[in-house]
Parts: sequence; structure tokens; C-alpha cells
Amino acid sequence: MLINRRKVKLDTERMILRPPIHSDFREWAELRATSADFLIPWEPVWAASHLSRKSFTNRVYWAQRSISNDTALPLFLTRREDDCLLGAITLDNIRRGPAQAGTLGYWIGEAHARSGYMSEAIEAVVHYAFQRMELSRVEAACLPENVASRGVLEKSGFKYEGVAQSYLQINGRWRTHVLYAALRSDRRGRTTAGQV
Repeated sequence: MLINRRKVKLDTERMILRPPIHSDFREWAELRATSADFLIPWEPVWAASHLSRKSFTNRVYWAQRSISNDTALPLFLTRREDDCLLGAITLDNIRRGPAQAGTLGYWIGEAHARSGYMSEAIEAVVHYAFQRMELSRVEAACLPENVASRGVLEKSGFKYEGVAQSYLQINGRWRTHVLYAALRSDRRGRTTAGQV
């Protein structure tokens, strides 16, 4: 299923989720820089050029290609009332065929954390993945000690599935992650994942 990138826009109660555009650079770079201490413990090591305009331009082009090719759905979270950039969420590694699955990743600026924005974004993206993209499974992984991330996944209807040893390099080290998933037809118990 090919998705026209100009038409991807998800509306939630307080936000608009949309692909990144070139004019987002300054706000994105400032939000990432001011939130660095908050984000770095949970992310892969930032390249020296991470906050550069060239790196961001490449990110925008990657987002456009990924949406057009149906391989990922990278979206920025913008607050409806003032168009303020809050963070980002990406449904990546989209697998078609018998899998019909994708992997969810997300981050939020420190000033906007613990305000319910990410729960709202996850629920909207999962709903879109199930209803518009016709996926059957949305997966997510986080560090076991990342209580906030585990909480937002569980609040959004994701179910714990297990542990993956040395799953990703985070902050320069191979780290074990806990695995979660939301299923379109979840037979593991009642869930609200994907319902808006």
C-alpha cells in the first residue's frame, strides 16, 4: 500500500502529527539540544553532526522516501494551539507479506514530558497502522529501567512480551530491552490499542 506523503497527517485532541519538513530544522535542533541530557541515556550515540542542518535535511528526505515507499512512517508531534514541536514518533521497519508489522520508536522534548502527549501520539499512530496501513502488529522495545517509556506503552494498550538480550546499542553499549506489542485483534486480553 503506497501512501501519498502530502496526505499523511494525523489529528489528535491536542496535536497534529505530520512528517518533518525543512523549515522545522531550527526548532528541532533547539528542542534536541535543550533536551540532550534527558534523551541521551535512552538513545543510540549521537553523531558529531547530529544537530547539523545537513543531517536534518537528510532526515527530511529519508522521511519522504520512507513514507512513499511504505517502509516507515516518521512523524513530528506539533501542538495544535501554537504549532510548537513536542517530539517525534516513527513507525519503522514496516514488514509486509505474512508479517504485516512495524516497530514503534519515539522521543519527546524534556519540557513536554509527562503531559500525556506521547500516549496520545502512540494511540493515533497505532490506530492509523491498523486501520489505514492494514498492519496486524505494532512492536516496541525499551530499556527495562525506562519506567516512563514502559508506562506509556502499557497505558496505550501494549502488552509485555519478553526480553531481547543485547537488542540495540544505546548510549554506546549493547543493551538488553523489554519487548511490547499491540495486535490488531488482541486475543491476550482486552486492549484499547488502535482505538480512537
